[in-house]
Amino acid sequence: MLFFYKLIAATIGAGLLYVLLFYLLRAWFRKFERDFALVALYVSAYPAFIVLILIGLNLAIASLRLGLGFTWINQLLIAGIIGTVSYWAIQIFTQVVIHSFKEFAQQSEMMWDNVLIPLLEGIIPVTIVFIGGGLILQFALNVDLTGVWVALGGVGFIVGFVTKDILANFFSGIVLLIDTPFQFGDVVRLESGEHGILKKIGLRVTQIYLFENHTEAYIPNSVLQSQTIINLSRPISPVYYSKALHLKPEGDLDAACQIIEGIICAHPDTLGDIDNKLECLDQYFNWETTRVGLQEKKQNGRDRLLAEQQVNLKLEEIEGALQALIVTLQIIEQGGLNQEDIETVQQEYVYILDLIGLTIVFENINPRKSLFRRKFNQRAFQLKETNASESLINLLRQWYRVWLKDPNLTNEDQQLLPETWEYKIEMLKRRVGRLLKKFLNPSRVETRLDDSCNELLKWLRTRFKQTSYLCEPQVRIEKTVYGSSAIFLQFLLEYFVDDIRLESCGRGERVNSEIYREIMRQIKPYVISK
Repeated sequence: MLFFYKLIAATIGAGLLYVLLFYLLRAWFRKFERDFALVALYVSAYPAFIVLILIGLNLAIASLRLGLGFTWINQLLIAGIIGTVSYWAIQIFTQVVIHSFKEFAQQSEMMWDNVLIPLLEGIIPVTIVFIGGGLILQFALNVDLTGVWVALGGVGFIVGFVTKDILANFFSGIVLLIDTPFQFGDVVRLESGEHGILKKIGLRVTQIYLFENHTEAYIPNSVLQSQTIINLSRPISPVYYSKALHLKPEGDLDAACQIIEGIICAHPDTLGDIDNKLECLDQYFNWETTRVGLQEKKQNGRDRLLAEQQVNLKLEEIEGALQALIVTLQIIEQGGLNQEDIETVQQEYVYILDLIGLTIVFENINPRKSLFRRKFNQRAFQLKETNASESLINLLRQWYRVWLKDPNLTNEDQQLLPETWEYKIEMLKRRVGRLLKKFLNPSRVETRLDDSCNELLKWLRTRFKQTSYLCEPQVRIEKTVYGSSAIFLQFLLEYFVDDIRLESCGRGERVNSEIYREIMRQIKPYVISK
């Protein structure tokens, strides 16, 4: 009789669980903006249902107190429970956890999705299968695995000792991926003084392209982690150069300094105040008779500077609007946000989105609400580009398309530039989208909206596009140099090249050569070496 009672209880429990999983929770989770809960429900529903049925059957059969000849039924049910739970765990990890890691890596600009996540995808499911198989052998089939676990521990110790260098490189690679001191494409300087571009962090070695000899170096991760690596791409992406120049103390040194600064500023591929660069552009590098294509280069440089100037102006407008929004939030958040305050800051943020070139498209609009309330109280929305000619996104694309006409660029650069800026545009859309969610539902974060706006403002200034006037070229007298027959003054030239990755990483060398050649041509009477 007890058997039937337990069987009926298990059947009722299974029926209630079925209704809960396949009807109630599914209808509720479908309302969520993100799909993680719904996906977790989909992969959990049938395994949870099966586990409950198997547990009910096991309890019901246990109440019959069958003889030893029927213990195989109990073992089979236990094996089924362990196998189902193992399958459940694998599905949760691959369908939910890994997807969350990938999304987080993309939104945080980390490198997990290239190396670490595929590694986890390969190792964790195998580990779950291994542990599940061991539990089935031990608890379902009553196989004593104590000796096996001890043996595996001993083998693991021996293997770990033999492969300690490989494991050191492996864990160093994991630390580099999680700590993210670099990103792929960053320009770094090694302890040896060599410059290179980070290409890939592998499980054992890191791949770096070296500028000096145009080769790829493969450095063990443990060796790389123990070095002091200078990331030249942070906090700004343009690469800094310094060059020593010797001038005779006779003559007008102030005029010579002005000429040198003008030459550096006039080069289209160095950074500086755009107005100053446009003024200097026509004064120098007039090599029509000796350098074919230089006029085309200068014209492209002018067009590129004008396009970049429009981008900078739009960025300044967006940053000013963000600062005004931050001030508004700091004033009104002290007493808490009422509905009028919320609508005010939402309107200001929509204006910022419009400057960027994005509009909000809402779904499932309730016709009973006012137009404004409908607009800002829906969870389901998308950010779509407006294609407005004066928007930041459109100006950015116009700028890099002009840049693509630079006669010095290679075929690889035609792909690198669009990829770089389209990636940054996508990151901008994700960041403003995350902030938009907080503005649409500010009740839990109303006192921290200004902090979130400050984070976006900081990212725009440091990681999205640095303002070129912060990279003005500098020329200064460094020291006196005594030669065998004369005394010279050593001048130090400091400037930034826009993107050293271009031209197969040879852009810096070409710019240095052209600047030095023009200096020799303009102030030849004063220069003797280097």
